[in-house]
Amino acid sequence: MSDVYIYDAIRTPRARAKDSGGLHDLTPLDLMKALYLALQERNGLQPQQVGDVVLGCVTQHADQAANIAKTSTLYAGWPSSISGITVNRFCSSGLDAVNIAALKVAAGQDQLNIGGGVEMMSRVPMLADRATVFTDIPTAVKAQVLMMGSGADLIASKYDLSREQLDTLAMNSQHRAAAAREKGYFKSIVPVYNPVKDITAAEDECIRAGISMEDLAKLPPSFAELGAAGVDAHQLASNPQLDGIRHVHTAGNSPAMADAAAVVLLGNEAAGEHLANAPRARIVAAVNASDDPLQVLSGAVAATQKLLHKQGLTSAEVDLFEIHEAFAATVIKCQRDLDIPDEKINVHGGCIALGHPLGATGAIMLGQLLDEMERRDLHTGIVAASGAAGAGVAMLIER
Repeated sequence: MSDVYIYDAIRTPRARAKDSGGLHDLTPLDLMKALYLALQERNGLQPQQVGDVVLGCVTQHADQAANIAKTSTLYAGWPSSISGITVNRFCSSGLDAVNIAALKVAAGQDQLNIGGGVEMMSRVPMLADRATVFTDIPTAVKAQVLMMGSGADLIASKYDLSREQLDTLAMNSQHRAAAAREKGYFKSIVPVYNPVKDITAAEDECIRAGISMEDLAKLPPSFAELGAAGVDAHQLASNPQLDGIRHVHTAGNSPAMADAAAVVLLGNEAAGEHLANAPRARIVAAVNASDDPLQVLSGAVAATQKLLHKQGLTSAEVDLFEIHEAFAATVIKCQRDLDIPDEKINVHGGCIALGHPLGATGAIMLGQLLDEMERRDLHTGIVAASGAAGAGVAMLIER
């Protein structure tokens, strides 16, 4: 197996998933084209060098249907010789796509691949594909596939987490993200021109810099009605030690919906001979794991634990963590279970503040981790993402 190197990691800004958002008027194909062209310019990349493109995309419907990994390369004018495959492991899809692209390089199938993801939630809303497992309650119960917020409330109930604890994490995420944006720390952003609005989207739009604990406290629970419709009873049947489900997640301590795309340029050592830039990092290892489907979003924790165990590491031996902020309770659970101090995790905020463009998030987080490792001159970092039904993926990189 060959070593796999990260030669570049770039992304669009994360725009609000609204008609007024800075990217809404573009298509997912337009976002991917902008990133492909930026990879060429930044790295002296010749498109014919690329063997495969693997993209994460959760709602593969309408603008995002028809294997966008393949069609986007053709839309960008890249050679038809490039393969393309679109994958869906729910919200961990972007990082899983990077892992799959890297494994193909490690196995010798390709010298140079691209992994990443795209999701434009203002154009293709979550659940627009109307998957039966999410829309039909009997099917959902049989498959143990619950909505993400319900799983987050179960985690909060099992771990005895208060609304104040969740809101504190959310507020800190907002303040960290706002400070990082102000200081220009998000180096991986590629500005994207929107000709319809005649603007260039160049910064993450979802951040609410001035939010306070008082503001957060005013927001009502988002998933109590869903719980009353039968989800609570289903969760309690499997958790008889609980007296009830705490509905403590709101719009303020849940991830913001967003539009964005991200790509990671991956190759073996030989691939670097044809690129203008040296590798930025090496992928040491990656793992998948699945946790309790009723908790829905605890997979990032399980995957990180598995990765540390396989590598014979403790969290104290890893310099920096970027963990999917899939609702506030999941991050608190991760910190408790893995004993990660505040100063080493999501140091520039997470999806609650920055936005969660489902299929792109994992790849965005990887680039954000690498940017900060370079800024601080750190050696090792772990990025981990959760998906629905307990899915999770974690990756260890070193500079």
